[in-house]
Amino acid sequence: MTVSRALSGDAHVQEHMRARVHAAIKELGYSPNVSARNLARAATVHIGLLYNNPSAAYLNELLVGVLEQSSRAGCQLVLEKCGARNERTAIERLLGDGVGGVILPPPLSDSNIALEALKNAKIPFVAVATGRPEEAGLSVRIDDMEAAAAMTRHLISLGHRDIGFIVGAVNQTVSAQRRAGFEKALREEGLTLHPEWVKQGSFSYQSGFVAAEQILSSARKPTAIFASNDDMAAAAIAAAHRFRLDCPKDLTVAGFDDTPLATTIWPALTTIRQPVAAMARKAVEMLLEEIRLRRLGESQEPLQHLMSFTLVKRDSSAPL
Repeated sequence: MTVSRALSGDAHVQEHMRARVHAAIKELGYSPNVSARNLARAATVHIGLLYNNPSAAYLNELLVGVLEQSSRAGCQLVLEKCGARNERTAIERLLGDGVGGVILPPPLSDSNIALEALKNAKIPFVAVATGRPEEAGLSVRIDDMEAAAAMTRHLISLGHRDIGFIVGAVNQTVSAQRRAGFEKALREEGLTLHPEWVKQGSFSYQSGFVAAEQILSSARKPTAIFASNDDMAAAAIAAAHRFRLDCPKDLTVAGFDDTPLATTIWPALTTIRQPVAAMARKAVEMLLEEIRLRRLGESQEPLQHLMSFTLVKRDSSAPL
């Protein structure tokens, strides 16, 4: 204990004792164990990640960001998976593990049950990629409506006028915002929205495949399909192959998120790059700052951190 305090510059260590410690270090050739010191620091701050996302690719990106920032900050991460009906129980388990704060990714960042449980417990949290950020809370997101509008405008610029759309999960507010962006861009160009080309998905590959099959079974097919995430866009390409349609010659397909899946399928996806890992890193940073301030009896001002998106053009899209 004395050695540790002397090395950390603790003012309570007397000078003669500090000198003895440094003399012993020199004689023994001692060097601090960085891993052990980081572990000791990590024990002082635990943060929880509550997750339930149908897209493994999205979850992978999120975990990369959370783990990177947690490691850099020297804190310990506690993971807790929950279903759609046991949010409160999962949060109670996290609290039982002694976490000082919680990261809430989608769809839990839109869950009234999860949000209320955390507020009632008076524990800090950061909502990631929520379509309805808490006015009095902390959140990290992009402008999903404008991002979807930007992709739709790009498809229109390629000459596409007949565009299908696969909607995201109904329990996530970003789904409605991405659909609103799609419809906004169509209105701007005076194009008709065809209800038979707009189908419901749930952000999973299987739901995207079913939705794409429904769209492509129409008497008149669209020339492009914009899916609300990469998993469903990848499924739309697979469905196109089943209909003997070449992508992008016969059907342009676009996605959203730019997860690793976007570049591991063929053709590689034209998509909106949502900086998921960077958003996760920022969420951890904001959460740790809030935990630090609360220990001092203070708190951050409400903050909705908006990050930039990028339209990435790849081989799944082509001019009509």
